[in-house]
Amino acid sequence: MAASPVSVAVPALAFSVLGAAPVERAAAPTIAFSLRVDAPGGQAIRSVLLDVQLQIAARRRRYDADAEERLLDLFGPVKDWGQTLRNLLWTRATIVVPQFSGSTVVELPVPCTYDMDVLATRYLDALAGGEVPLELLFSGTVFYAGAGEQLQAVRISWEEDAEYRLPVSVWRETMERHFPGAAWLRLGKDSFDRLAAYKARRALPSWEATVDELLGER
Repeated sequence: MAASPVSVAVPALAFSVLGAAPVERAAAPTIAFSLRVDAPGGQAIRSVLLDVQLQIAARRRRYDADAEERLLDLFGPVKDWGQTLRNLLWTRATIVVPQFSGSTVVELPVPCTYDMDVLATRYLDALAGGEVPLELLFSGTVFYAGAGEQLQAVRISWEEDAEYRLPVSVWRETMERHFPGAAWLRLGKDSFDRLAAYKARRALPSWEATVDELLGER
């Protein structure tokens, strides 16, 4: 009589962030998060298709007066922050975690943008120092060997998460490598055309000089 196949536990992965650093020589500003993935009991995992959602947990840090002023357009007056201060979606990323047993560490690259129409960018740009409290939410599919070594797949619930406090200096260094001493502002085409015409009429040497004059700083 053939022996019954040994049952294999469904993997329940755990995640943690070990650190973060700017990606050198990247085509666009990118931060690499060092992500540790643990499988219970040293279980062998064939691969993981991992979806990650990064959120900024804005309530989990203190703000000085300068940051409060710069965050006014995001959260309103400080007196209202009890109701308006909220989590901000930063970005989503997908990676493939290769085969491992027990635990592994993989790189999670997160592209960054200097588009000031993106709420997360305006938040990050408002901070002069300290840390950014992040929540990472995980979903995706785990592939593993089931009974009889048959390939099995199971979904990861969005309930799996990890917390990490990203130094603001890492974000600033990342942006400075690609946009040294500069920031980007997107304008509608009509607004840009009017600004360009103003610059030409006044014979101003640069866009910065044009904005300075409009702000009355010349």
